Amino acid sequence: MTEILQERTMDVSVRDIAERAKSASRLARTLPTSIKNKVLLSSASLIEDRVEVLRAENRKDLEPGKQNGLSTAMLDRLTLSDKAIKSMTDGLREIAEQQDPVGEIAREWTRPNGLKIAQMQVPLGVIAIIFESRPNVTIDAAALCFKAGNATILRGGSEAYHSNRALASLFREACDGCGVDPNVVQALETTDRSAVGELLRLNDLIDVVIPRGGRSLIERVVEESRIPVIKHYDGVCHVYVDREADLAMAEEVAFNAKVQRPGVCNAMETLLVHEQVAGAFLPTTVKRLQEAGVEIRATDRVRAVLDDGTQIQDATEEDWSTEYLDLILSVDVVPSLEAGIDHIEKYGSHHTDTIVTSSEENAKRFQREVDSATVLVNASTRFSDGQQFGLGAEIGISTDKLHARGPMGLADLVCKKYVVTGNGQIRE
Repeated sequence: MTEILQERTMDVSVRDIAERAKSASRLARTLPTSIKNKVLLSSASLIEDRVEVLRAENRKDLEPGKQNGLSTAMLDRLTLSDKAIKSMTDGLREIAEQQDPVGEIAREWTRPNGLKIAQMQVPLGVIAIIFESRPNVTIDAAALCFKAGNATILRGGSEAYHSNRALASLFREACDGCGVDPNVVQALETTDRSAVGELLRLNDLIDVVIPRGGRSLIERVVEESRIPVIKHYDGVCHVYVDREADLAMAEEVAFNAKVQRPGVCNAMETLLVHEQVAGAFLPTTVKRLQEAGVEIRATDRVRAVLDDGTQIQDATEEDWSTEYLDLILSVDVVPSLEAGIDHIEKYGSHHTDTIVTSSEENAKRFQREVDSATVLVNASTRFSDGQQFGLGAEIGISTDKLHARGPMGLADLVCKKYVVTGNGQIRE
């Protein structure tokens, strides 16, 4: 009986939050741009004023995380460092400067009968964001959804409970201070996993669910949700070094893509090198990567061009499709650009891939044929990021093909409706 009562209480609590969000979304879609920007700028100032409070709350998450054996990469994502805090406040201010997409006319035309047809951009409505580890997602998601006229329900992972709650509270405080219903942003303040299941059943109140985290989280959301889901699956990202590459450039790109921040979805997990440049490129590059602490898993084709005594592990079939999120790298030598593209198609996750080449023809072919959300030429995979693309921040990096794909900014948090103007036309 107790379990039944607890389940019922959870259902009522989550539904109550969703109902408040639905009500707040009606206000959110009509807010003037000036008020939305005022909230965003106020949020940035509050974060800067409360840095020490935020760090204290963050420590409440970091210490248990260390004790529970969270990986270095996970702890990095969990930490509210100076850089992470600045990124949040910079993002808030950049979003405030961006054009408000709500109400924009995407296209318009006039029919022979005089009817004026137009497509207007409108908010999605209520968006539920379910995410792991990164507390900065609380602010990025709240800010982007709010500027795009949506209400947001945030459910972060238990490992970042205190940090997420503190940041959501600051955003709500900014809303309240600007005369905006703070329920446009709400956090599920529970670590109970059943809350996610309850949330995913509320298709009468929530319009879209966006999960950010590991494959197990996303698969659970997709399996259980009655609500449309915009997915962000694994980031099995590749760097392909073409036979016509500038090898010094290729080394810098590959090193940055793997080492600069290995625990994120746009870090390189597989390095592919054309066989004609493998002998000149791999020995020095592998040595540099290993000196940075990278474990190399590779094929006999790679081993054949390395210096004797270079320590590498044999790559398994599973390695090619693994998102390590750590200082581990799969490496192979391929006979052609086509073979490189085939490898990416077979093992990649359609997230982010790059080619290093001086051949315009090969660059264009790579960008045309690689079926990923972001395809780069002569640049690190680490640039596949909303802030780096000038979006202010991102709600996630979608690997879907419907509605949104790649880093999702303001333009991806609205949909369209037809608005039609006549002067008495009737259909015959």
